[in-house]
Amino acid sequence: MSDMAAVQGRSAGAGLSQAERVVDTFIAPTKTFTDILRDSSWWLPYLLSAALGLLFAYVILNKVGLPTLVDGVVHHSKSLEDALANAAPADAAKMRSRIETQFKFSYAFPVLGLLFGVICAGGLMATANFVFGGHAKYKQMLAVWFYGTLPLFLFNLLVIISVYAGLSGDSFDIQNAIGTNIGYYLSGSELPHWLLALLSAMDVFAFWSAVLLTIGVSIVAGIKRSSAAFVVFGWWFVYVLLKVAGAAISG
Repeated sequence: MSDMAAVQGRSAGAGLSQAERVVDTFIAPTKTFTDILRDSSWWLPYLLSAALGLLFAYVILNKVGLPTLVDGVVHHSKSLEDALANAAPADAAKMRSRIETQFKFSYAFPVLGLLFGVICAGGLMATANFVFGGHAKYKQMLAVWFYGTLPLFLFNLLVIISVYAGLSGDSFDIQNAIGTNIGYYLSGSELPHWLLALLSAMDVFAFWSAVLLTIGVSIVAGIKRSSAAFVVFGWWFVYVLLKVAGAAISG
């Protein structure tokens, strides 16, 4: 009897594998985030995102090309557009060159993505624990972040596919690459840039990730789902507000 109980205990405590967690994030997210309470490993979703991030950087730099990428940035900033139009050819070339250099840092995505995740997980944990009385551990929240943002993996994969399918062409816009939000379909209209930025932020994949993060924060912090939603969507609102403000300032 004791041996049988031991075997059953090991089976019950075995939990999910890392691959099963990734799959369940999309089909049974509660299972994934509950399993984080047992094991807070987050290496697989991070490695998947990092690997695809490198592929994404290669595709946009080599398939789309720097001139098209720079044109997309200029299109979203009236002040930059005017500055280029009024600058001497040599000065305009230097301005475009500086923007191109920023795009070349795309290959640093694995490092930047990790740093961003570290910061965001800290913000979610601090808000859930200190504002709503949660008890999440930092490593658990870091796992929630990398599993919860896996829909963005699919988004980047769709962008890569669309580029190779020739759907974007010369009109590729790194800030709004595929039609998963209303702003994408209104790009090029007479709407102000800040409104387009707001509409673009209301993205299907962003909502999807926010819902997953809400589930994860609720489970690992032990707080109500409504409180977790306030944490996640509150920070998302701050992000959108900053994005819209930036678009308004740049024109």
